[in-house]
Amino acid sequence: MPISVFDLFKVGVGPSSSHTVGPMKAAHDFVDELRERELLEGVCRLEVQLFGSLSATGIGHATDRAVIMGLMGERPDRIDPALIGPSIEALRETATLRLDNRHPVPFLWERDMQLHADSLPHHPNAMRLIAHGHGGELYRNTYYSVGGGFVIDEAQAARGELDADTTELPYNFQTAADMMRLCRENGLRISELMLENEKVWRSEPEIRAGLWQIWLAMKDCVAKGLEAEGVLPGGLNVRRRARSLHQRLLAAEDNHSLIASTLSAMDWVNLYALAVNEENAAGGRMVTAPTNGAAGIIPAVLHYYMQFQPGASERDVVDFLLAAGAVGILCKKNASISGAEVGCQGEVGSACAMAAAGLTEVMGGSIDQVENAAEIGLEHNLGLTCDPVGGLVQVPCIERNAIASVKAINAAQMALRGDGEHFISLDKVIRTMRDTGADMQAKYKETSMGGLAVNAIEC
Repeated sequence: MPISVFDLFKVGVGPSSSHTVGPMKAAHDFVDELRERELLEGVCRLEVQLFGSLSATGIGHATDRAVIMGLMGERPDRIDPALIGPSIEALRETATLRLDNRHPVPFLWERDMQLHADSLPHHPNAMRLIAHGHGGELYRNTYYSVGGGFVIDEAQAARGELDADTTELPYNFQTAADMMRLCRENGLRISELMLENEKVWRSEPEIRAGLWQIWLAMKDCVAKGLEAEGVLPGGLNVRRRARSLHQRLLAAEDNHSLIASTLSAMDWVNLYALAVNEENAAGGRMVTAPTNGAAGIIPAVLHYYMQFQPGASERDVVDFLLAAGAVGILCKKNASISGAEVGCQGEVGSACAMAAAGLTEVMGGSIDQVENAAEIGLEHNLGLTCDPVGGLVQVPCIERNAIASVKAINAAQMALRGDGEHFISLDKVIRTMRDTGADMQAKYKETSMGGLAVNAIEC
């Protein structure tokens, strides 16, 4: 299936693309289906069933709240995050859900919000929505949130589809080898090839304007993260650090230390990543890149380039995101960007590879060097588990984004210092990520039932 760069970079809300953005979108789709079937006014009860990983970490990832907001007619790209808390509180007080924000339906949280530990066949992130009328069941559908905010329903899952788009692309690639061959045969850089593919959906001015808006949303998320302070929600009492770090950097503190004096830009990269992921953990507005859990890496690296590269321009932003998107498409097509499916290597690892590729592209790297940078970034995240403490996208997720951002910059530098020739291809590393994910025990894939999540609580 064709995947657009705008499928990977989507404005949404925290804390999780697969557990918050996807379920809200699925619930909104369910409401659309009820309306199209002229069933909405006949609904007198709703059941929400969360399965597998959506059940295991759904509360910490706000899946339950996201589904409710979707049923109320809200979409993740348009919702004001400030409305979520009061809306949920009002529902709990009145036991009434306003379906599509207009049709009142009784909703008893303890009865109608159901968590099931078992997984459904097609994906660990599964949810079933059932609408009842006075005469019995009206309609049901099952949805799978497959990572990065992508959602498919039961029929699509049974057909093995990622989505319903059947658009023909001028340069359709399934592997990195395909992509590089098409670039060479047609005299295109990776960002240029991606731009030609994107033109099947949008005009070039629309593509450039759309990606610039994505960048502005990333910048806005950083700005909000730099202003906010206090403790993140969820009960772990994790204190926000971005604001105080920013103040210290502006005051030029700590310049006497070896690391600060020789790698001063690293402090800013860490800062940008922390700001985004603290905002995400608080349920704020951000951009999936390609997921919420890894949303800080690409903005941090792009901020780094735009701040420190003389003459950096809007064109660079577009080229960066297009090249990064090409790598994200490869990861999604040939492995996964879902932490519930392959662990955090699929989220942070993919984002690190994408950021490394984007940075290498705008720094003038060759096709081979861009592929090499992505390979380095992903290879050194292989085996990264997803075991969030308390089921929250906080520990180790926030710091992990900062570490991977610096790693992406180093991967780009190593690739640019070489000639593009390397031993392991990006395709092989992506395949290894897929196989490693399959080999992991289920408790290390977004369940908070093993690894760091267990040890942190025990200690």
